[in-house]
Amino acid sequence: MTDIIVVEDNIEMAGLLCDFLTAEGYTVRHCADGESALRAFDDEGAKLVIIDIMLPGLDGFGVCRTIREKANTPIIIVSARTEKDDKLNGLILGADDYIEKPYDIDILLAKIKGIFMRRYKSSVISDGFLKLDKDKRAAFKGDERLELTQKEFDLLLLLMENTGKTMNKTFLFDKIWGFDSFSEPQTLTVHIKWLRQKIEDDPKKPAHILTVWGVGYRYER
Repeated sequence: MTDIIVVEDNIEMAGLLCDFLTAEGYTVRHCADGESALRAFDDEGAKLVIIDIMLPGLDGFGVCRTIREKANTPIIIVSARTEKDDKLNGLILGADDYIEKPYDIDILLAKIKGIFMRRYKSSVISDGFLKLDKDKRAAFKGDERLELTQKEFDLLLLLMENTGKTMNKTFLFDKIWGFDSFSEPQTLTVHIKWLRQKIEDDPKKPAHILTVWGVGYRYER
């Protein structure tokens, strides 16, 4: 399945948008008219469709209506038509958002990211070494299930979600134990030690939970 289908007859504008989306890690399919967009959607599907209104042949409203009749795929209309009636029509037909041209690419990318996070974000985080299921609060090293306490799981999840970033000790402690915690900051050091014993092949020479002296800790794959 394609991540995003871009339906835009302005080739230069479509090329720029597709380049930005590709740089953000999305797989993109460009269609220059409504009919080819519907064929692409039927053939491949998409997680999001971005549609211009003024298209040759079937216009963007028609594309939006047809897609909404068969799927609840998120739709963003991007158009130079800024009249209130156009916006209302697009939203009534089922578009999730209506953005006026010219648009700020950063705003559009943020809206797209928000849609993907709300609709498609997996509860599982995996890096090939460890796998954490946030919904089930289960952790695995290969096929082995790790027995982690609540705090160990929360700490490991926070580190993995920030892979490659050095996390300050104070930030980690406040995030996991809270500002009003009665626990001592040394508790963080103890939990790091326990995590290393459970996930590292050699806890004395950790390869994944690394100490950054004077700062904090960093998780590496």
